[in-house]
Amino acid sequence: MAWRNSGNRCFSPTHSVNAGVNLSLVLTPETLGIIGTTLRMALASTTIGSALGIALGLLLEKARFPGKRIVVRICRTLMGTPPVVVGLLVYLLLMRRGPLGFLGWIFTVPGMVFAQVLIITPIVCGMVYSYAVRSAPQIRAFAVTMGASPLQARLLMLKEMRGEIYFSVITAFGRSISEVGAVMIVGGNIMGRTRVMTTAITLMRNMGNYAQAITLGIVLLLLAFLIQSLSDFLHKDRPAEENF
Repeated sequence: MAWRNSGNRCFSPTHSVNAGVNLSLVLTPETLGIIGTTLRMALASTTIGSALGIALGLLLEKARFPGKRIVVRICRTLMGTPPVVVGLLVYLLLMRRGPLGFLGWIFTVPGMVFAQVLIITPIVCGMVYSYAVRSAPQIRAFAVTMGASPLQARLLMLKEMRGEIYFSVITAFGRSISEVGAVMIVGGNIMGRTRVMTTAITLMRNMGNYAQAITLGIVLLLLAFLIQSLSDFLHKDRPAEENF
C-alpha cells in the first residue's frame, strides 16, 4: 500500500477511510471558520445573483426589441458556462493589473462573491424568463380585466410566480454552496480568509486525509439540507400533493 505524507502524519486511502467520520473535527476553530466563510459567500452571492436574475428575467420577458432571441440564446448559453472559465475571467479582471484591480478583491470573499454572482445570475434569469413566458401574459390579461394598475399587475405576477421564483433561488443557492473551480481560482483557498468547504474538501483529498474530507462533505450536505428546510418552512406554500 502506498502511503502519503502530510506534515508529521502518513495517510493511506484505506487507513483514512477506516478511521471513520470524526464529527469532533467540526468543532475546531479552523473548521468553524471554514463553515462561516462558506455561508457568508453562499448567502451573499445567492441574494445578489437572485435579485439581479429575477429582475432581468422579468424584464427580458416583457421587453420587445430587435435581437431579443439572440439575447435569450446568450442567456441560456451562460447558464451552462463552466465555472472555471468564469473564475479565470474574474481573476483577470481583479488582478492587480486588471481593469478592476483597484477594488482589491482578488483573494478575498467579495471577489469570490463577484464570481459567484456572474455564475448564478444567468441561471436565475433564464429560469425566471422561461416561467414568465408561459404564465405572465395570462396574469397580465387577468389583471387588466380586474382594473389593476401596472404596479398591481407586477405585484400580482410576482405573487403568482412565487413558487417558480422560489425554486430558482434554491437552485442558485445549491450552485453557490457547491462551487469549487471559480472560488478556488479567485479566492486562492487561503486558510482563515477564503477557504470554503468545497475547496477544503479538495485539499483534504489531495493530502490523503479522506476521513476529514468525508466529514466536511457530510457537514456541507447537512448545512444545505438545514437551509433548504428553513426556506421551505418560511415559504409555507407547498402543493397539497406533496406528502411530507
